[in-house]
Amino acid sequence: MKNSDMPVYEVFALRYATVERRRQENFMVHDPHDGPMPMDYYVWVIRGAGRTWLVDTGFNRQAAEARKRTFLRCPIASLQHLGLQPEDVTDVIVTHLHYDHAGNVNLLPQARIHLQEQELQYATGRYMTHAQLRHAYSVDDVVEIVRGVYNDRISFYSGDQEIAPGVQLVLVGGHTAGLQAVRVHTARGWVVLASDASHYYENIGNESPFPIVLHVGQMLDGYRKLLSLADSDDHLVPGHDPLVRQRYPHYLMPDLDIVCLHQTPTPAT
Repeated sequence: MKNSDMPVYEVFALRYATVERRRQENFMVHDPHDGPMPMDYYVWVIRGAGRTWLVDTGFNRQAAEARKRTFLRCPIASLQHLGLQPEDVTDVIVTHLHYDHAGNVNLLPQARIHLQEQELQYATGRYMTHAQLRHAYSVDDVVEIVRGVYNDRISFYSGDQEIAPGVQLVLVGGHTAGLQAVRVHTARGWVVLASDASHYYENIGNESPFPIVLHVGQMLDGYRKLLSLADSDDHLVPGHDPLVRQRYPHYLMPDLDIVCLHQTPTPAT
């Protein structure tokens, strides 16, 4: 299908939590210029062609308290600002099963969940015997996904896949075994939601991975793959960077913490 024949989607980033961090915590390559570099937590909504897709499901207040994150709002409740109720979400793309991307699935009982098979194998396999690798997972979230398998709610994939015209899953790996990004056709071209393939613009811009990583080589290869799939560097959206809220137009009022990724951002300086 030619680009001109593809559906055009709106894409929104919804911030639901934040945490204070320092630069040295966010890069594998040592940065001598340490200083504050907070991390934001987002979910994303893709809307168009009569469907609503939610990319990732965030975490709840209890998880925020346990991990000392500042919880701003329930990400699922935030959908109401886009005129959506949980039952309106027909499909959920889970980029990976870390606690900040795969909680709250129980709040979306009607949604079908799209996941790389490799990710669930990783989250329930032998690598989870290592505390360093399992730390970012919540066993309750993973068990909820396993229940979804038995309840026929999960669609599994093994690599790149177009799941609807203009909505594509992109297997990246690196950060986890089955991390996937999402490529979406919008009015301004192909936008790539990197999720944790690149936490910050600087991870991919400086080829310096975030320190939570299973396979460094896959992560570095993933940077090049995602940049090749985005229409420009300004079409790639990192997963946790506060600059996303500064660069993209706000939806309605700034206090909602929702920005429009289908609209043109302010150029990076």
